[in-house]
Amino acid sequence: MSATLPKSPDALMTVRERHLKVPIVLAIAAAMLALLLLALPRDGVTTFDFGGASSARVEVPTAVTSWILVAVMVVLTALAALRSWAYRTVPLWLTIPFGVLAITAFLVWAGADGLVPLTSLLVGAISLSVPLVFGALGGVIGEREGVFNVAIEGQLLLGAFSAAVLSSLTGSPLVGLVGAMLGGAMVAFVLAAFAIKYLVEQVIVGVVLNVLVTGVTGFLFGALLVPNEDLLNSPERFAPIAIPLLSDIPLLGPVLFNQTLIVYLMYVAVAVVAWGLYRTRWGLRLRAVGEHPQAADTVGIRVNPTRFWNVLLAGAIAGIGGAYFTLVSVPQFGKEMTAGLGFIALAAVIFGRWDPVRATLAALLFGFTTNLQNLLTVLKTPIPGEFMLMLPYLVTIIAVAGFAGQVRGPAAAGKPYIKS
Repeated sequence: MSATLPKSPDALMTVRERHLKVPIVLAIAAAMLALLLLALPRDGVTTFDFGGASSARVEVPTAVTSWILVAVMVVLTALAALRSWAYRTVPLWLTIPFGVLAITAFLVWAGADGLVPLTSLLVGAISLSVPLVFGALGGVIGEREGVFNVAIEGQLLLGAFSAAVLSSLTGSPLVGLVGAMLGGAMVAFVLAAFAIKYLVEQVIVGVVLNVLVTGVTGFLFGALLVPNEDLLNSPERFAPIAIPLLSDIPLLGPVLFNQTLIVYLMYVAVAVVAWGLYRTRWGLRLRAVGEHPQAADTVGIRVNPTRFWNVLLAGAIAGIGGAYFTLVSVPQFGKEMTAGLGFIALAAVIFGRWDPVRATLAALLFGFTTNLQNLLTVLKTPIPGEFMLMLPYLVTIIAVAGFAGQVRGPAAAGKPYIKS
């Protein structure tokens, strides 16, 4: 019979840290909404229009419903605080309902004695989110394998330009879509060459590429597209495709299943990237070269070629987001038409903690807030118009600073690998 020596107290000691940031942010959000209801009380009836063939509408009392939703938000905040105090993480099943309740309460307050076209609001949010989702997926792939993809803005812009020109020349939106992928990959190729081959600072390369693409497309727009608009800037666009049965589902049907090919590609891309990143050899190798390239090299993974080809893949995916501008949203290419959305997509990557699904949810949130500002202007809420204009960017800052905070990204992101 052998005796087991007791471990020293130092060996048994573990350090546990409470992460209270999420409960604090939830509490601040609930408090701000409550203060809004107190400072600018609105009474009456809010009508939600669900659209569709029957145009179903639901009427709710404004004041009572708003306060009930705020009370439920307080309960969820308390649950989040209890989990954090017990050294447990706050899961998505708690934060997502909180966000839905907060948005609903705000819409009920804003729509007092008015009509809230819920289906139109969600369709517009999806439309504004598509480029952000594709850009965020490109950012996730790039940073997961160790390369900061700051050039998302340039990839979106050149993708939109290429799609418009090729679709105009051929009369085929599919050719334009392929051209957009090639345009995004071209920007990614330059990023990969300088960052991986020549070891240039990746953030600087990304910023320079954004400026370069903005200048080149702006010059070509004025020199070629404006004088030859009918030939080079009249792209054939994708038409919506209604999926039988699914498109008839109330509310969700018109929003999700009466969309264009690019939106359906977005659904597939999110699912494939999320599955591939965690369930395939490709994903394992990609994450390995982004976390510990020396160890990956030791087991036979070619680090720099793996990074190079995946940067091109990330650029091609982001290019699809650019195609949405000219093949779906707007009938022609416009100078600087991406308007900084590439940087919002980069924020979605950080907010989503370098996870495809979380980054997609973050992109959808930013798209929703952008579309919400238009609705609030129509409803004539007592909120200043200047605040409406800054609402999407304010939500971006709060989301990244409040929820993402100091989360750790891939360990080797932004660090070139030099084989010893």
